[in-house]
Amino acid sequence: MPLAIELVPCLTDNYAYLIEDTAAGVCAVVDPSEAPPVQRALKGRRLTHILNTHHHFDHTGGNQALKAEFGATVVGPEKDRERIPAIDVGVVEGQDWSLGPHRARILEIPAHTRAHIAFVFEDANAAFTGDTLFAMGCGRLFEGTPAMMWASLSKLMRLADGTRVYCGHEYTLNNGRFALTVEPDNRDLQARMQDVALLRDKGKPTIPSTIGLEKRTNPFLRPDSPEIRKVLNMVEADNVAVFGELRRRKDNF
Repeated sequence: MPLAIELVPCLTDNYAYLIEDTAAGVCAVVDPSEAPPVQRALKGRRLTHILNTHHHFDHTGGNQALKAEFGATVVGPEKDRERIPAIDVGVVEGQDWSLGPHRARILEIPAHTRAHIAFVFEDANAAFTGDTLFAMGCGRLFEGTPAMMWASLSKLMRLADGTRVYCGHEYTLNNGRFALTVEPDNRDLQARMQDVALLRDKGKPTIPSTIGLEKRTNPFLRPDSPEIRKVLNMVEADNVAVFGELRRRKDNF
């Protein structure tokens, strides 16, 4: 049976995700910022696992209440074990972890936090990227450098183009507005922004995206774009320098 994935809006703009294989009797939540929306979304189902991409409270705030209610196993980055509430299992890159019969590939993608990870379920064609890669954006560099974040994003870019991206927040409209300031003639970006605006006008989520779509429209994955380099006046700079300037500008957008 394939993994079913369900978006669970939390707080003001967070997403948690229920992932379930009913035949295998497993049901996990990714990055539960708070317990009540997850409890409502479960509709009587038993939660077996809690998966955390990083330690921030808006991704782990529901851990303890959900674990107390369901006895769910909490899985998160081993290198940040001391900051993951109620953690049971720590994982690192190169170590497979499985949700029932579904293998999760662990990618270490630090910079937003020093030990941020992604869960990549290749049989479900899905990557849970937390706050490292957003739709048309990337996370702030709270505990890392531009070089570290560019390395993390480059790792995600090596996933198959069809991989669906499930990120931690509904930031897409604002991210796209910024993207247009640095690559206004990108036709893929222009078309995507029309779609995003329509979805948000209807109150619908813009997630999931795909790796292929991000590579065409996300400026943080495109520091080699001639247009972006020209707008930034950084034609001869390396990709890390261009990425760093993009992140600096987004921080002040």
